[in-house]
Amino acid sequence: MNDDSSPGFPTIPPEARLPALRVAQAMRRPIERFLHIEAASGILLIIAAATALFWANSPWAHSYEALWYTPFRIGIGEWTMDKSLHFWINDLLMAVFFLVAGLEIKREMVDGALSDMKRAALPIAAAIGGMLVPATIYAAITMGGPAQHGWGVPMATDIAFAVGVLALLGRRVHPALRVLLLAFAVIDDLGAILVIALFYTTGFAVEGLFIALGGVFVVWLYGRMGVRPGATLIPPFLLIWGGLYHAGIHPSIAGVIVGLMAPARAWYGPMGFLKTAQKSLQKFKQRAEEGETGTALIEPLEEIGFASREAVAPVIRLEHQLHSWVAYGIMPLFALANAGVALAGISLEAPGAMAALIGVTLGLLVGKPVGVLALSWLAIKLKLCVLPQGVNWRGMLVVGFAAGIGFTMAIFIAELAFSGSYLLGVEKLGVLVATAVAGALALILGRVLLPADSVAAAEGISESSVEATAELWSGSHPAAEGAR
Repeated sequence: MNDDSSPGFPTIPPEARLPALRVAQAMRRPIERFLHIEAASGILLIIAAATALFWANSPWAHSYEALWYTPFRIGIGEWTMDKSLHFWINDLLMAVFFLVAGLEIKREMVDGALSDMKRAALPIAAAIGGMLVPATIYAAITMGGPAQHGWGVPMATDIAFAVGVLALLGRRVHPALRVLLLAFAVIDDLGAILVIALFYTTGFAVEGLFIALGGVFVVWLYGRMGVRPGATLIPPFLLIWGGLYHAGIHPSIAGVIVGLMAPARAWYGPMGFLKTAQKSLQKFKQRAEEGETGTALIEPLEEIGFASREAVAPVIRLEHQLHSWVAYGIMPLFALANAGVALAGISLEAPGAMAALIGVTLGLLVGKPVGVLALSWLAIKLKLCVLPQGVNWRGMLVVGFAAGIGFTMAIFIAELAFSGSYLLGVEKLGVLVATAVAGALALILGRVLLPADSVAAAEGISESSVEATAELWSGSHPAAEGAR
């Protein structure tokens, strides 16, 4: 089928049928519209968590446990690992989650909000306060009891939920406030990663560490040999993952290591891409005009494809490629597998249970906003930083409560701290309650405290000053970009 208005090629792909194509497009459009909503990944997390909670407390609860602890074998020949589906989600797929976190941290450190101390001081102070105060509150409440090992649980912020809350507030949220939360969340992720690596490991085997170092050497060697990251990272990534697992260090840290080692500079860059593309297009045009239709056209197309990959830094390209899989696949799957708390099986009268519940809840609901505000105020008083233009203390309060949304990372640390313990369900319940309340409070406070249009608020912020603020807080976060 040809259209006279088309430039001489079919309006639908060869062998496709128009009725079937229209059905596919009708099915795809609502999905595409949903994925372009900034809060989409947070909405999926809520749906997954609610589904897990309902499932674990329904008449079909036994099937919930049976599904996630179904044996699942991965490997070739004698080189196999026979673990539960829950293990592969929490230990292997979450390593991909941490890979994206590592890429984000590397990008922000090289060319983003963390690239110099002038811009990084405020989010660093906010993140430190948002980690130390919740951990201190939890430790004080659970000291000497069986739950004291879980002090790391209320330290983490779930960036997908937090960004989703800000998205629901719309234009009430000034761009500088959004970037502040995103930079804060990157540092918060780094802090949680360090806590996991240093305090939530099980034993230590030196030979496993040597295996992991071998994988690190391969990634380093790639850089020296000019091998650009992509699918080539899979073998060393798995080598580091397996080595860390054998060493007793949580293998998800493999993702962070590989992410931090990814090249942060483009090879061709935008201008190099344009020059290469122009030459290759001219070559393609010449061959097409000569009647070539087969393999002779592949060479210029491959040149353009390679140049397009190298127009941006690998750290940005990989982050972009993986982010949707993490935001719309791995994180909801993790929530579905871990948020199913069987309420009937929780006894708050058990030793340390009530202290654990109060510690997690207060750590996230009180410790996060208090820590974020207190350390930010102290850093400003010491003249280490200033509030960005367009950000005031009312906005900082909203960010503080949004930071109290722990969910993914908090549940992940709880799984490490209390695997197999009766306290695990209590910790998860505390995280779920605190996440729900913190999200609701952030929304309510945002509606009450922030003007209806913060970008053009009565504080005299002009369009040019908004652009200046965006430059000051340069670098956007993929959790927002990918969710748009």
